[in-house]
Amino acid sequence: MTPEALKAACLALNGAEETFPFNAETSVFKVGGKMFALSALEGSPLSVSLKCDPDLAVRLRAEHPAITGGWHLNKRHWNTVLLDGSVPAPLVLDMIEDSYDLVVASLPRAQQLRLDWPGVRSRGGEGG
Repeated sequence: MTPEALKAACLALNGAEETFPFNAETSVFKVGGKMFALSALEGSPLSVSLKCDPDLAVRLRAEHPAITGGWHLNKRHWNTVLLDGSVPAPLVLDMIEDSYDLVVASLPRAQQLRLDWPGVRSRGGEGG
């Protein structure tokens, strides 16, 4: 995956934005003001840190040596993926979407509705 493809995948999600809160080299992708992806797009080797369900995070790390606990992040909830080609691109794209979904699920219902997030429709008429 190229830096351009990574950036495009993150920004393709509803309401996603690229910010630079740490430095000019580190892209932080957020939705609803909360981070779901972090990458130094000009870094070599290219990697991305993504939020992940804790049980899935452990399984992914066991199956893919290029997936490790989040670098400088809570390793229970974040994975860092080395984008060296060893992790299939469809899996990386799924991980980006899963990270986004985990963050959107934590947002207020009104924000979820504004984002037209499919997860909010599956919860039916619940308030929140």
